[in-house]
Amino acid sequence: MKKYSQYLIGGLCVVAVAFSAGAFMKVNAAAAAVVPGQPVDLTYAADKALSAVVYIKSVQNSKVQTVEVQRDPFGDFFDPFGFFGNPGQGNGGTQKRQIQTPKRQSSGSGVIISEDGYIVTNNHVVSGADELQVTLNDNREFSAKIIGTDETTDLALLKITGTKLPTIPIGDSDKLRVGEWVLAVGNPFNLNSTVTAGIVSAKARSLGANRVESFIQTDAAINRGNSGGALVNTQGELVGINAMLYSQTGSYSGYGFAIPTTIMNKVVADLKKYGFVQRAVIGIQGLDVLTYLDSEKEKGNEVDLGTNEGIYVDKVDDKGAGADAGLKSGDVITEVDGKKVTKFAEVHEIMALKRPGDKITLTFLRNKNKQSKTVTLKNVQGNTEVVKAADLDVLGAYFRPITEATKKQFNLSSGLEVVKVNDGAFKNNGIPKGFIVEAVNGRPVKTMEELQDLVKEVSVSKDPVLYVKGIFPTGRKKYFAIMLDEK
Repeated sequence: MKKYSQYLIGGLCVVAVAFSAGAFMKVNAAAAAVVPGQPVDLTYAADKALSAVVYIKSVQNSKVQTVEVQRDPFGDFFDPFGFFGNPGQGNGGTQKRQIQTPKRQSSGSGVIISEDGYIVTNNHVVSGADELQVTLNDNREFSAKIIGTDETTDLALLKITGTKLPTIPIGDSDKLRVGEWVLAVGNPFNLNSTVTAGIVSAKARSLGANRVESFIQTDAAINRGNSGGALVNTQGELVGINAMLYSQTGSYSGYGFAIPTTIMNKVVADLKKYGFVQRAVIGIQGLDVLTYLDSEKEKGNEVDLGTNEGIYVDKVDDKGAGADAGLKSGDVITEVDGKKVTKFAEVHEIMALKRPGDKITLTFLRNKNKQSKTVTLKNVQGNTEVVKAADLDVLGAYFRPITEATKKQFNLSSGLEVVKVNDGAFKNNGIPKGFIVEAVNGRPVKTMEELQDLVKEVSVSKDPVLYVKGIFPTGRKKYFAIMLDEK
């Protein structure tokens, strides 16, 4: 044991000397290519990135909420003989109580991408926030507003008011190579302006955390608070937005994951122009060929698809671009627009750059025979039009939260009362003034903001229908199915 320790200490000393010597052999990463086998100087990249990475404080204010709790039959009075009836009768043994949620604060990071104050961060950093405060590396503070969010890729675009703000040049994440040095810059554990270094461990990773993902995997240390921060190459260019860490403890344990700038650029452009990400789909369900082959082996089946790489097509949407291309279950997609694809995450990254109406060429194997077809991509609703999120105006109605008296009268915990009806979806479906909207698509609505969010969410979904549950002033309950089709 002692000998092993001595050898280890001696080895570490040699390594320390090597790194000390390397400190005198700095190479400006912006001016010269990295020479194989030589130390890499990351100070240039850190200088370029630090001033553009910000600290974001998210605040959720205290709110009063009405919740249902299990009723305690002896909580209000002692009535062993039931003279006053069953306290839980007709209410399932529950009662409504008002609670006040505590004020909550959380923090993350963001990256300034324009001198006029646009900031990219993660959706989960700002989700549910009532207030957002941004602190720059020079300690200047700004209030930020949300321009748009995209839960599908876990990205959000913020804006602060300023001019000539520090920015970072945006690089091409497609050019990243496995083994290349990168920096993770952010604010972990509220430690502002922290830089960690590592290499690109893998590309096009899919973890099943988001609906669209093709992560850059790195062993640069990423911890809580790094979310929304910058992944930077040796030239000081932004190549990714740090989003996740792999951990069984909640702290860094070897790997972190970043959203590539190729995806980020498209999301930012759409949020600026449309307020919503325009997403094109092929209209298929499938899985990696290797995953499919492994699952068949477990069943005792030997399958020969003519390749061990690509995307196995399991199902094809009848109205999608895949059906237009003639794809069938059992086909294997091997290329998209001439680019070889070996796993679904690579297809996600390519499709994340497309909009409805764009054309792509799909190369696929059917019975080991190669075919190629060029098709026009569609949106989730099955057409090539730009998807626009609907506003409350599409309903043609005005609302207000129900009063305490109305809550007691109809035994409701929350709801919105229709106070005026103009031309629009409510009038077309026979929903009158005085109708109380209790829930939409199975989710209770308590505020105008919640209803607005639901309308926007549903209007851009594959099935743009609002299922409205409510109650008439007479007490009669009814459901309405409202199509959110502006055409």
